[in-house]
Amino acid sequence: MSSRPSPVYASPSPTYESYTPSSSSSSSIYGGTSSYPPPRKVWVDPKNLADCGDASQIQGNVSPYVKQLILNTFVAYGAGDEHCFGHSVAKAVKFIDISAHESHEKQGRMEATTIAEVIVSKSMLNGAGMLHGGCLAFLIDNCCSTPLVALGLLQNINGVGVTQSMNIIFHSPGSVGSCLRIISTSIAMGGRIMSARCEVINKKTGSVVASAYLNKMQPVMSKL
Repeated sequence: MSSRPSPVYASPSPTYESYTPSSSSSSSIYGGTSSYPPPRKVWVDPKNLADCGDASQIQGNVSPYVKQLILNTFVAYGAGDEHCFGHSVAKAVKFIDISAHESHEKQGRMEATTIAEVIVSKSMLNGAGMLHGGCLAFLIDNCCSTPLVALGLLQNINGVGVTQSMNIIFHSPGSVGSCLRIISTSIAMGGRIMSARCEVINKKTGSVVASAYLNKMQPVMSKL
């Protein structure tokens, strides 16, 4: 098997030498070939979205192309325009790292992780002066979806679905001015159902603000 690094990753790494696409079908994500089947018709395709923001400062081992597609999806689908719910909250999110690796525990299956940060502003607070649970749920819903988009891009599967269920545990309050780090990791990618997990951590204190599990699904196009 060739050890030539794939353009999916930003730099060559021994960890990924065995994850080299085969020559059975083409894939623009790899800039070469892929063994994954072509995706079916979907309602949101990251490759068809306009560039939103600058992904050049995002760290991680996936390619700049994949990082930009994930940022485009988050902004277009999660933030929307200025009239959309939570627009200002989503626009305050900054992605720090987008990476993928082969999970030893999952027998070499791919796993994607994204790390985002947001500063809690006054507009995100409830009447008690703490981060509103609904605002935090909005952040988790959108950020926890991004590793699924990343994994889908790596495997030529559409990872942009609609949220089916979300289970959130609130551990500690978030105060105004605190920086929250949102770490999201893919769990499973099925034909229609996708799962991810998330932890929201106070960057300064290290305390866990919330943890969550998210299930998404591909909608039936005829019902949209």
